[in-house]
Amino acid sequence: MALETVLLAVGGGDADRTDLLAETVVDIAGPADAAVTLAHVFTGEELENARNQLDYDPDSAVDPDEVASRHATTRSLEENLSNAGVAHSVRGSVGPHGEAIVELATDVGADLIVVGGRKRSPTGKAVFGSTAQEVMLNAPCPVTFVRE
Repeated sequence: MALETVLLAVGGGDADRTDLLAETVVDIAGPADAAVTLAHVFTGEELENARNQLDYDPDSAVDPDEVASRHATTRSLEENLSNAGVAHSVRGSVGPHGEAIVELATDVGADLIVVGGRKRSPTGKAVFGSTAQEVMLNAPCPVTFVRE
C-alpha cells in the first residue's frame, strides 16, 4: 500500500512540540511524496477562545477550518512543512478530540495518522483518558504516536 495521505492531528496542547511533530511528518511524508492534512481539533470552548484571540466578530459564523488555518500552532507547522517542500492542507474540527480525529482521517482517506502526546502513567490514562489511545483503538489506518 502506497502512502498518499498523512493526517497530522494537533490540538491546544501541541504548541510546544510543533518542531518535533513537523520533523516526524516530514521524515514520513517527504520520501513518500505524500500530502499532509494538518487537522486542528478544538473543543467548543477552545474554538471560542481561539475566535476571541483572533478578533473575530462574536456574532459572525466562523468555519473551524478558517480558525485552524489562522491558529499559531497550525501556522508554525505549515511553515515547517512548506520549508521542507511537503504539500499540505489545513482542516479544523470541533468535538471530542479522539472522535474528531478519527472522523477527519476517514474523511480525507488518511493512510496514516500522526498524533503527539506526553508519557503518562497507567493511572493518569485511566483517570484522564487519552486522546492518542482512543485514536489508536478506533483509527481507520495505522497511527504514529510522537512522544515528547
